[in-house]
Amino acid sequence: MGQITVEKNVGGIEGLCVITPTVHGDNRGYFMETYSQRDMVEAGLNIPFVQDNQSMSTKGVLRGLHFQKQYPQTKLVRAIKGSVFDVAVDLRADSKTYGKWYGVLLTEDNKKQFLIPKGFAHGFLVLTDTAEFCYKCDDFYHPNDEGGLAWNDPEIGIEWPELKGEYKGSASVDGYTLKDGTALNLSDKDQKWLGLKDTFQF
Repeated sequence: MGQITVEKNVGGIEGLCVITPTVHGDNRGYFMETYSQRDMVEAGLNIPFVQDNQSMSTKGVLRGLHFQKQYPQTKLVRAIKGSVFDVAVDLRADSKTYGKWYGVLLTEDNKKQFLIPKGFAHGFLVLTDTAEFCYKCDDFYHPNDEGGLAWNDPEIGIEWPELKGEYKGSASVDGYTLKDGTALNLSDKDQKWLGLKDTFQF
C-alpha cells in the first residue's frame, strides 16, 4: 500500500509535484516513510537520487534562486524543523509556463515535500527562528556550474509571505524586512543575480 499522496503539475506547471507522506501517530509520537522508491515509481516518478543534503538557516534567510546549468538537478525538498516558503521558477525555454513560479509552505508539522524537476530555479525563505532543510538530488553538485536568478525580479513577481519592502532595481536586500522587523538575509552572491530576461534558459 502506497505511503505517499502526490499532487502533480501544481500551479499548472508541468513536472512540479507536492508530496504528502502518510503519518502514523499515537501517544508515543509518529512514524512515516520519508522516501520510498517503490511508491515514487508507482506514482510515475522514477528518479535516481544520488545525494542527500541538509542545511540550517535562521529567520529571514532567503537562499536562492539557484540552479545548475550544465548539470541540472531534480530536487525533492522538505523542512524537518521550522517553516520555510519554498519556490520554484520555470526556466525551460520551450515550456508553456516559462517564467512562472509556484510556492509551497513546507513545515515540520505539515511534512510536505516539494519535487522540483530539472530546468527550474529554486529558493526558500525561512519564516521561523530556525529551519532545518533537507533535499535529495539526482546529480552531484558541481561548484563551478551554479547559476542564479534575482529573488525579487518584478517580471516574475514572487509573493514571498511576511515580506515588506520595495523593489529598487536589483536583488539587494536593502529596505526589505519581514513583518516583525527581522532583516532579510541573503548571501552577497544572491544579491547579484539578474532578472529573468538576463538569466540562463534550459
